Amino acid sequence: MRKLAFAGLAAITAAVLTTVGVAAADPPPSSLVQVPSFGANPGALAMYTYTPAGLETGRPVVVALHGCTQSAADYYAHSGWPELADRWRFEVVFPQQSTANNSLKCFNWFSTADDTRGNGEAASIRSMVDKAIADHGSDRARVFVTGLSAGGGMTADLLAAYPDVFAAGGINAGLPAQCATSVTEATNCQQNDQRLTPAQWASKVKAQYPGYGGPWPRVAIWQGTADYTVYPVNGTELRDQWTAVHGVSQTPTSTQSLPGGTTLTNYGGKVQLYSIAGMGHGTAVDPGTGTTQCGSTGAYFLAGICSSYYTGVFFGLDNGSSPTSVPPTTTTTTAAPAGTCVSASNYAHTQAGRAHQSAGQTYANGSNQAMGLWNTFTVHALRETSPGYWVLADGQC
Repeated sequence: MRKLAFAGLAAITAAVLTTVGVAAADPPPSSLVQVPSFGANPGALAMYTYTPAGLETGRPVVVALHGCTQSAADYYAHSGWPELADRWRFEVVFPQQSTANNSLKCFNWFSTADDTRGNGEAASIRSMVDKAIADHGSDRARVFVTGLSAGGGMTADLLAAYPDVFAAGGINAGLPAQCATSVTEATNCQQNDQRLTPAQWASKVKAQYPGYGGPWPRVAIWQGTADYTVYPVNGTELRDQWTAVHGVSQTPTSTQSLPGGTTLTNYGGKVQLYSIAGMGHGTAVDPGTGTTQCGSTGAYFLAGICSSYYTGVFFGLDNGSSPTSVPPTTTTTTAAPAGTCVSASNYAHTQAGRAHQSAGQTYANGSNQAMGLWNTFTVHALRETSPGYWVLADGQC
């Protein structure tokens, strides 16, 4: 087994998405099954699968990647994907990281030795897909990938490295593809606006498979506005990256209001951004038996809306098609106009929940734009562009 060297636990914790969770008890073998041999495994990962009883041939495959310190069993137990697999008839592959590869069991989304085509963990996951297809006669045209945190970062990298394998992806509290190539860069990506244009972001994707001329994967992006592990700016950067890859505008074609304070912004049916007001770092779930409900709460599985359900609909798993919107139970509107604009001191903004402070400096909630010293004397205007997402608007109020 490979063992990556790092500069120290503190650096790792800051840089590689510390989604510390409580490990769930391993499900019985009849539910979550380890596949001991699945072909080439240069990333030294473990493969687990959930296969509904009597699964027919020609069905889809979903790859679901856990967050740091978690396991395949955690994602199986809480994410809702197994119950959706039973309902919609598809197989779920749960790759599992080890402490030999990363001391916090994070997928190494920031390492070119692991997150690029034909290499390391990315190549191992590709082997798992091939194994699942061979075992169950699955549909190669309907292979999807999703993940949380470090798993979300690896999801973006896999979509860039293997656009010929994955038809679409769901990124939960993740980062843009190829945002970082080192631990130091990973910390910067998590917390700060990289100030790249959409075209620059897109070039990072297209460089992963030079000469590729086929269709690019569609992307669903999930981001909490109060996430201060992977800051909300990452959701915006992912939106910029994948709209540019698809050649569609960063101006939304529609918005929808969903449960749990969620705003869904659609970009030409190719990219969807789900912004969850007030949610911190984690995968959104909605326990219950309703049509749109699934999952269970746990460490970094946060109640509000079942992201797996809506991601599955975006994938087309509910009816075998590739829809461009969520079911008609939601309310569709045209793109929302700019929201409330407030001018106040940095201190007042933090007290009102429009900003937060760290080490004496103030940052706008959502965009994480720097606002200067945290005091009653420094005054800025902030505009709310979506629920809980504030941007600097000096001179505009």
